Amino acid sequence: MTPITMVEGRRIPLSNLDKVLYPETGFTKGEVLHYYATVAPSLLAHIHNRPVSFLRYPDGPDGQLFFTKNPPPGTPAWVKTAPVPRSEDLAAEQVVVADLPSLMWAANLVVEFHTPQWPAGSPAVADRLIIDLDPGAPATVVECCAVALWLRERLAADGLEAYAKTSGSKGMHLAVPLEPTPSDRVSAYAKGLAQEAERELPDLVLHRMAKALRPGKVFVDHSQNAAAKTTAAPYTLRARARPTVSAPVSWEEVAACRIPSDLVFLADDIPPRLERDGDLFGPLTDPGRARPLPRKAGP
Repeated sequence: MTPITMVEGRRIPLSNLDKVLYPETGFTKGEVLHYYATVAPSLLAHIHNRPVSFLRYPDGPDGQLFFTKNPPPGTPAWVKTAPVPRSEDLAAEQVVVADLPSLMWAANLVVEFHTPQWPAGSPAVADRLIIDLDPGAPATVVECCAVALWLRERLAADGLEAYAKTSGSKGMHLAVPLEPTPSDRVSAYAKGLAQEAERELPDLVLHRMAKALRPGKVFVDHSQNAAAKTTAAPYTLRARARPTVSAPVSWEEVAACRIPSDLVFLADDIPPRLERDGDLFGPLTDPGRARPLPRKAGP
């Protein structure tokens, strides 16, 4: 019989708590749920009022993985949803993880949390810019850090402040708080920025997903600013061999990175980091930090 747990007055069945989801480390589903309960205040702040997409991996990263935007079958009536019309379904809705019970219900499904760059109710009006730095082997996150530092200075020249996090895989994400801006404008700006980075750092950067050109370079992926795209949320676990986390990092850590393991963070690393440093992505949730997007990349 599946045990029922009360979370802030909600009855939530939490199943298979002893199931090992990450065989390389022995990390169990119970530990996954404990991780999310521990980091809930920070994670909830970043997915607040955003429609969530789930990458589900109920049998661990070596099992079946499937991406879903629709509320899963059996979603409790008390879990908040928001309309997110799509061309194939104008009545489509997605889950909005609004509180700890909703988070624990979703975590019990074993998911990565992914969100768009716009809040619920404002499809295609972004309040953040995202740049995904994706290294092509033998390049690693070390090369991503070099590109990130260049982009940070370049964005600052346009009056924009960037914040960095690991992807939880092999790369990095940069996020910039914006005043509400149409997603197509944000996408155009990000593309121009990626093209400029390629011109300035031709031995290190690509702005197109050209596999033949990828080895040893960092793909500056601007496409995740499109309204239909989503990005792994800060503090989400990833479906990888180990329970890696998409973890906010300081610019001092970015500058000091010398080997890939310098910027690999597992679930157990995050609570001590939050206790020591606070939420390094916290400024993204402060409307006072939002800045207008320039009409185009460039001084």
